[in-house]
Amino acid sequence: MTGTRIAALGHYQPAKVLTNADLAALVDTSDDWITSRVGIRTRHIAGPEEPVDELAAHAAAKALAAAGLGPDDVDLVLVATSTAIDRSPNTAARVAARLGMGSPATMDLNVVCAGFTHALATADHAIRAGGARRALVIGADKMTDVVDWSDRTTCVLVGDGAGAAVVEATETDTGAIGPVLWGSVPEMGHAVRIEGTPPRFAQEGQSVYRWATQQLPALARQTCERSGVRPEELAGVVLHQANLRIVEPLAAKIGAVNAVVARDVVDSGNTSAASVPLALAKLVERGELPSGAPVLLFGFGGNLSYAGQVVRVP
Repeated sequence: MTGTRIAALGHYQPAKVLTNADLAALVDTSDDWITSRVGIRTRHIAGPEEPVDELAAHAAAKALAAAGLGPDDVDLVLVATSTAIDRSPNTAARVAARLGMGSPATMDLNVVCAGFTHALATADHAIRAGGARRALVIGADKMTDVVDWSDRTTCVLVGDGAGAAVVEATETDTGAIGPVLWGSVPEMGHAVRIEGTPPRFAQEGQSVYRWATQQLPALARQTCERSGVRPEELAGVVLHQANLRIVEPLAAKIGAVNAVVARDVVDSGNTSAASVPLALAKLVERGELPSGAPVLLFGFGGNLSYAGQVVRVP
């Protein structure tokens, strides 16, 4: 048995920025309406020539560079996404091809907004079991491909982007990626959906908000307990960036009084599986989280699936 750690992070967002004022010219909405309900002010939008695997590859390349590694130093690529258009080759295989990798195992995971934390746990388990030596774990989504731009309740929420982590073995049993707490609420699968032909994103916002505000605090505390970290010891809290009204109160509710709370939703909107690694990578890049400090990651979303773990900052 070995432990695992995040060795480095990377993130990528398209250059085009869509503001609330831009959206107000498309649908019946306003900056006040959007910010008061979800806290979003801007979001990044990928063009038709920027598929999900390209976003993912940019973030992955930055993570590899930050770790001082080359493409052949990785033997497992996991991509969390729910917006890939093609079924095969999968997104992970296309990322590996873009990066010029040798012969890694490549898998996609579709757990929507909880995808990255599920993928991180999967990489942790694979390395601990001896099935991989080093992994690229990527959350990437192009939500603007699946949104109805005439629906003001959903088109104001989403953005595009990717975040990536290099995960590798450590010499200790405990390592720096804590045990995962994961699960789902299958009977609430209707609450968040990407369905139809063409696929379209829809959600029951009030149902998700009630579940998140009522259930997340207890789940977050359980995640900390599994890692043996008290909430007041957390240096950071990085939740899925769905709504500022969900993100901001959680740290106080669980007693994480010293934690920096990721608020990337303000600038990036809801980027689904990209949101947790994107927000974490930005905090680390800006020096807001010290190396080695414990951070709670927690994703939740489609099917009301959830997954969280405490990790140490690379």
